[in-house]
Amino acid sequence: MTAQLTEQDVDRFASDWRTWHREHEERLADPHGFLAVTGLHWLSEEPRRFPDAPGTWTTGPDGVAVVLAEGEELVVDGAAIHGEHRFGPIPERGGVLAVWGDAVIEVAKRGGNDIVRPRHPGHPLRTGFRGTPAYEPDARWAVPGRYIAFPEPRPTTVGAAVEGLQHVYDAPGRIEFELDGRRLSLTAFNGHAPGTLSVLFTDETSGVTTYAANRALQIDAPGPGGEVVVDFNRAANLPCAYTDFATCPLPPAENRLPVVVEAGEKIPHERG
Repeated sequence: MTAQLTEQDVDRFASDWRTWHREHEERLADPHGFLAVTGLHWLSEEPRRFPDAPGTWTTGPDGVAVVLAEGEELVVDGAAIHGEHRFGPIPERGGVLAVWGDAVIEVAKRGGNDIVRPRHPGHPLRTGFRGTPAYEPDARWAVPGRYIAFPEPRPTTVGAAVEGLQHVYDAPGRIEFELDGRRLSLTAFNGHAPGTLSVLFTDETSGVTTYAANRALQIDAPGPGGEVVVDFNRAANLPCAYTDFATCPLPPAENRLPVVVEAGEKIPHERG
């Protein structure tokens, strides 16, 4: 593929990649992004206070609740709350952000468990972020593929970065492609935007030069014949590559590629 590109094409390809990588890092290092998370607190019916969030927290059949002490305040949906506040049941992979000074308190459900995950802009992991090392972009790692939809979305259970936790996703189909002369496929999940796809995978670089647990690829919506481009240059680390306070999903077993993919993001400095 590279031989067919002009020098201008190669420069544009590299420039587009650098823009993508910069924007990806900016989202990660947002004042309330994952690098700002200071704790992962699992809720139960037993009231608990946490050092990095106000209030006493519980959960139960009626959902998450917090009781704020005198002088404590949270802002939820623009409204200041005091005393007791009930967030109610939170859907899986859903969440509410409550503002506390310059911090944000994330109240969410992951793997069927209600959690509180405070995000403080001054957390040293965020303030000391130096960027993420990555392979230089190379167009040979952007390979054509074909998306094949399953007759019905296939419920797929995967592990998580947190031991004992599981996630269940509906996989709408798989992506077939060829790499280094080998025919391969990846189970795909739905992407963030309608029609797009998301892929979790590992390969023979995982645990060597790239993060061991997973990397993620976002795939544009397939063409009318299922045509897609699998651009491994944009293989990105998930938050669990940086912090132990993330509950990221692991790839399905069939997405462990038996090839070396020297493209995309490498092991973060924070895990080096």
